[in-house]
Amino acid sequence: MDNLTTVTEFFLMDFSNNWELQVLHAILFLLIYLVALMGNLLIFTLISLDGHLHTPMYFFLKNLSFLDLCLISVTVPKSIVNSLTHNCSISYVGCLLQLFLVILFAGSEISLLTVMSYDRYIAICQPLYYETIMIKESCVRMAVASWFGGGVIGAMYSASTFSLPFCGPKEIHQFFCDIPSLLRISCSEKHIAVYVSVAIGLGLGIFCCISIITSYSYIISTVLKIPATEGRSKAFSISLPHLIVFIIFIITGAMAYLKPPLDSDSVLDLLLSMFYTVVPPTLNPVVYSLRNKDMKTALRKLITWKCPLEG
Repeated sequence: MDNLTTVTEFFLMDFSNNWELQVLHAILFLLIYLVALMGNLLIFTLISLDGHLHTPMYFFLKNLSFLDLCLISVTVPKSIVNSLTHNCSISYVGCLLQLFLVILFAGSEISLLTVMSYDRYIAICQPLYYETIMIKESCVRMAVASWFGGGVIGAMYSASTFSLPFCGPKEIHQFFCDIPSLLRISCSEKHIAVYVSVAIGLGLGIFCCISIITSYSYIISTVLKIPATEGRSKAFSISLPHLIVFIIFIITGAMAYLKPPLDSDSVLDLLLSMFYTVVPPTLNPVVYSLRNKDMKTALRKLITWKCPLEG
């Protein structure tokens, strides 16, 4: 039983034993991280500085950008450093903290996306009540509830996973600490606490999915009744990006966690986790700001303010 208490570190997965490929991976991840970093920081900054964007929709978008920035920062920088230093170790506490933060930010994001769908439902389907329902205090409470829910799920997942003994190999077949990979190296065959935590998280995810599907069903039904083509286009341009982000996030996350575990290393595990943790935070700024007139206007104002025209 001594070896059950002496695990002080784990080893994350190398993308390749070839130095050139490791450098290529580090450069690719660095570029992706910089895109996500600059995009989400830009959205956060524009919404913070432009008074015209101080509305419930952009308040939630600001929170979403911050969550995305945190989510990708928990995993990608560590993976880049590992590739460049040939040191793939992560401490026991570091692994626990990484798992907790990934679940916290991911769970908070799912909850926040649900809140955002409710905001769009009220704005499009009940516009006369929007100002009275989506007041500042209500928006803050919903955002706090999203963060709190993610924190509770993260604490349950990390506590139940790291309550298991680890007495086998310490190599985690993933570029960050996640539950399926940690269960594979646990020497305990009883994962009841983990399964209960996953079931609770799954229940939350199903509730969020049903809520979002219901909201968008009403939204689409209402939008199709709008006689003016311009009105339809504006409603869809605001709502569809939200739906796209959610679909990508929830599908990749569900596939990563619900697919049957394999006894051997799988490239599919690696790819799914990359899509689940890397793609949504990178895609979110593009989806939300590329065709958003308000964000474009705020960006032009910021550029003009920073670089005023001479004369």
